[in-house]
Amino acid sequence: MTVEPVVPISAIEHFEYCPRQCALIHCDGVWSDNAHTVGGKRAHRRVDSGYHRRERGKEVLRSIPLWSEALGLSGRADAVEMKDGAVCPVEYKSGVRHGMAADMQVCAQALCLEEMLSVDIPHGFVWYGGPKRRVRVEFTQRLRDHVFDAITAIRGQILAGKLPPAVDDSRCVACQLSEHCLPALTQSPGKVKRYFRDVVFGCDT
Repeated sequence: MTVEPVVPISAIEHFEYCPRQCALIHCDGVWSDNAHTVGGKRAHRRVDSGYHRRERGKEVLRSIPLWSEALGLSGRADAVEMKDGAVCPVEYKSGVRHGMAADMQVCAQALCLEEMLSVDIPHGFVWYGGPKRRVRVEFTQRLRDHVFDAITAIRGQILAGKLPPAVDDSRCVACQLSEHCLPALTQSPGKVKRYFRDVVFGCDT
């Protein structure tokens, strides 16, 4: 039986980047594009086409639906490479590496594929468009446990329906949801009062 509520695989990357961003997107349904997200969409055009073909002796399947009944996960793999019974998920990123977020996302894809196909998947890859480099990701038990913990925390967010506090650090500069999150305001009660006084109510005093 599927664990409820189902957690989108994409939420894992959002959660690893910032739990508040994850809650805004997956609990409140908030989304805005910026240069980073638009660039990512453009870079995914080939992947999202769903076009499958044979490359360098491997069958490469693109935009593959994924799910895990045991973990309550659902999403899509950018690409899945198959050769001689071996299965390997590949995640595509338009920019550069930022911590473990992409590693966790491709590991979650592997967990789904292991359940769906009854295979063991020891590693996957992340392609970074910035340096045009493909990085191998080993699915160690430590990484798997980190993904399990993130899934549990995200499901808790969805059930609770509450936003985590804003952090207002360097991550906020590149975040596409900064105007919805308002991290600088939410960190200071005085700023919130002035915001409502000056912007919302238009008071001069």
